[in-house]
Amino acid sequence: MVNDALIAARLRAYTGLTIFSEMTALAQAAGAVNLGQGFPDSDGPPEVLEAAREAIAQGLNQYPPATGLPVLRRAVAERRATDHGVAYDPDTEVVVTAGATEAIAAALLGLCEPGDEVVVFDPLYDSYGACLAMAGLRRVPVLLEHDGTRFTFDPDALRAAVGPRTRMILLNTPHNPTGKVFDADELALIAGLCIEHDLIAVTDEVYEYLVYDGLRHLPLAALPGMRERTLTISSAGKTFSTTGWKVGWACGPARLVTAVRTVKQYLTFASGTPFQAAVATGLTECMPWVENLRATLERRRDLLVTGLREAGITVLAGNATYFVQVDARSFGTDDGDALCRDLPASAGVAAIPSVALYDDKKAGRHLVRLAFCKDESLLATATARLAGRARATDPATALTRRD
Repeated sequence: MVNDALIAARLRAYTGLTIFSEMTALAQAAGAVNLGQGFPDSDGPPEVLEAAREAIAQGLNQYPPATGLPVLRRAVAERRATDHGVAYDPDTEVVVTAGATEAIAAALLGLCEPGDEVVVFDPLYDSYGACLAMAGLRRVPVLLEHDGTRFTFDPDALRAAVGPRTRMILLNTPHNPTGKVFDADELALIAGLCIEHDLIAVTDEVYEYLVYDGLRHLPLAALPGMRERTLTISSAGKTFSTTGWKVGWACGPARLVTAVRTVKQYLTFASGTPFQAAVATGLTECMPWVENLRATLERRRDLLVTGLREAGITVLAGNATYFVQVDARSFGTDDGDALCRDLPASAGVAAIPSVALYDDKKAGRHLVRLAFCKDESLLATATARLAGRARATDPATALTRRD
């Protein structure tokens, strides 16, 4: 048993397994289709995988520079300039990290003082809360609410969230778990507040290429006055379906990147040398593959959403990422957490209770996150099982098991 007295007080809320580990364990125990944890069930571009093998064979197996292999830093800078029109010096304004998670943690530790406030959008990916706690920071959430068409937020609530102790706005777009793509007007409001109050912006853009419905990802750093105060974070995991490689990066003005490098060199120093070389190949040679991935994921999202809606299940489908939100009330309960703990056994499907990612527990109580980055046959099986589970539910009784 864990002795909480031995753990720093600020981290005691995080001693248990993550919700993703919990739901995956339930899925494995029940032999359920796992639509919970957001990882693809197929590998990335063959050229990228082969590049990793070649790098290993050629001896790229020792420490890379703390800032990352030069070939990868150049590839990242070229990609940002080509795709988003934002230029970075690969030698001073790009740093390679152990996934986006390390970049976010290093940014919070390196750019904030304990007691500072950081504005976040609620719900938020679970590592954000832990990273904020490790840095001794206070998170100030701004709720994303579904208006019947999309998730959005109250501009006045965002304005009110910025106070004298605010140091940073931490923005995730495209957004996990809602699939929201922040639009130009929303980004302009965020940029205006950053400039008015002299705030740093840290943007988590790991789903930047997985955007659907004819929309386009807009980086906050591209807005007037924002390049010099924005640290942009992305990674190879989602772009190239290599989540296990943990290769990420941060781009920004040298003063912000230096803060990240200063922290990361005492966390991991560096990692994944052959994988860094392979990701550089992906960024320079395999973007058509990424576009095909985007189209494939959009089709899979539509298959899942259409099938669930035809079964009478309420789905809040976003415009990006791997995820959709489902309303637990379609299954006769407003308790999404209880539903997710029941589904592996009662329906043979695992999901994530969105409430685990919400600061406002009331707002997220009835929502469930499903991942569609899976094989289409698996999605079809999961859809049929969830449809059967919904039909078998007695509207007067929560969590009725199917026969």
